[in-house]
Amino acid sequence: MDDIMIQKRLEKANYKLTPQREAVLQVMQNNKGQHLAAEEVFIEARKMVPNIGIATVYRTLELLSNLDILYKTTFDEGKFRYELSEADNSHQHHHVICPACGRILEVEEDLLTQLEQHLEEKGYQVIDHQLKVYAYCPECTSKVK
Repeated sequence: MDDIMIQKRLEKANYKLTPQREAVLQVMQNNKGQHLAAEEVFIEARKMVPNIGIATVYRTLELLSNLDILYKTTFDEGKFRYELSEADNSHQHHHVICPACGRILEVEEDLLTQLEQHLEEKGYQVIDHQLKVYAYCPECTSKVK
């Protein structure tokens, strides 16, 4: 998602791009493709806006995810992680998580289209999906052998 789209979404919802929000967005853009926890965003945002508080980061992340600027997900550690949303609002990638090192690989193919279509034919209204596969990454697999 580019800066113009982000600005439009904020304006449409009557929010301004404050220095704190801008710092959080910059952290997310600098770490595109990463799944950052609020604490990680806070550490990086503080380098840009030294007086930013952790509560401000949490509120900003929540706001940006409510506006579909960020995608919010949770993995097994029980905390939310955030990443930039796609421009078209479709979050069509899945995650492979290595339980040994915690590495997260994104799989871009939308593997659940047929399942969603089948459910919709049965009368369900699919609103979202997440697929998480737990598998040892090649490096951790070679260490185990």
